[in-house]
Amino acid sequence: MGKQKTYDTAVKQERAILVGVVTPGEKEEQTKEYLDELAFLVETAGGLVEKNFTQKMLKPERATFVGTGKLQEIKAYVKSEEIDTVIFDDELSPSQLRNIEREIGVKILDRSNLILDIFASRAQTAQARTQVELAQLQYMLPRLTGMWTHLERQKGGIGMRGPGETQIESDRRIILDKISLLKERLALIDRQNETQRKNRGQLIRVALVGYTNVGKSTIMNMLAKSEVFAENKLFATLDTTVRKVVIENLPFLLSDTVGFIRKLPHHLVECFKSTLDEVREADILIHVVDVSHANFEDQIHIVNETLKDIGAIDKDVILVFNKIDAYVPPEEDDLVALEKGKMSLADFKKSWMSHGKFPVLFISATEKENIEEFKTLLYDKVKAAHIARYPYDSNLLY
Repeated sequence: MGKQKTYDTAVKQERAILVGVVTPGEKEEQTKEYLDELAFLVETAGGLVEKNFTQKMLKPERATFVGTGKLQEIKAYVKSEEIDTVIFDDELSPSQLRNIEREIGVKILDRSNLILDIFASRAQTAQARTQVELAQLQYMLPRLTGMWTHLERQKGGIGMRGPGETQIESDRRIILDKISLLKERLALIDRQNETQRKNRGQLIRVALVGYTNVGKSTIMNMLAKSEVFAENKLFATLDTTVRKVVIENLPFLLSDTVGFIRKLPHHLVECFKSTLDEVREADILIHVVDVSHANFEDQIHIVNETLKDIGAIDKDVILVFNKIDAYVPPEEDDLVALEKGKMSLADFKKSWMSHGKFPVLFISATEKENIEEFKTLLYDKVKAAHIARYPYDSNLLY
């Protein structure tokens, strides 16, 4: 018998480079952090980042986002290293997208497109898939012209421009009709979800919110003893999950929602507002913060701004600093490496982080550290909310 053939079925990992612009008032460290987050997004999407390119500018170039010299530098690197994709950290206009693609000759993505791609791969329920498809179509609509640039390369094709324009208009009508259909479908799903929320009875509702990848799903699994998908990747959770939780004798509903992120595409926020109804209608928010992240203060601000955008900024909040086991204080000696987790709970409680307008807790969800104090505070908050709403049956809670 001859030797049996084997086939390599592994999917080739896309090799990408990242491009960012440093504008006045923005520190280079900030730009590096933004590009590190973009690299994490690429990794989440299944790609491999080879190199970062940055340029200091007063504002992005209208035609090509970066300057001509930087564009040529990127082009040379793409050609020599056989790069598959160039990804920009800001949203590109349709004309910028076309001009850059024409010059460099490989696939060009911006931050919005990359996030949409990740959302599309993560969407599991009919609602999430509908929301993602709607956002993708709204993103695609002003960029249709770029899909027909191949007609320009057909030499001698008399009348090619006319059919091309006709096709673009035809596609635009199809997309507009599809957008209208998806909006109707979402409105129907929203009505069904509203009915479900009304049917949940008198239980107090608590929602986990926070920047993406801060440990919300891990906390959900711990409190609800459930198996919500948790992974060290951005947007591991896309669909809202609701579980009934009982602490001592007190039941309540706990929801885990999609994580927030900086520079989240506006049309994506709009499409996911219905998913975030769980946040808007919650009685209590648990704002989870990854205290081990170097810029967790910025992340807190971004989450608060997003809560303001969806009309949920005035909720009763518990601020939970998670991942204390991985925290490294910023006053680290350059000569002596400081071990992770060196600060004790007592140290955290004495820090500036403990002095805010909301109750603050420091925990490690993975190491189960300070969880009992967390549960006690949550119990007290839910009990107070229940008594305030249903004073006539408050005796049932004792």
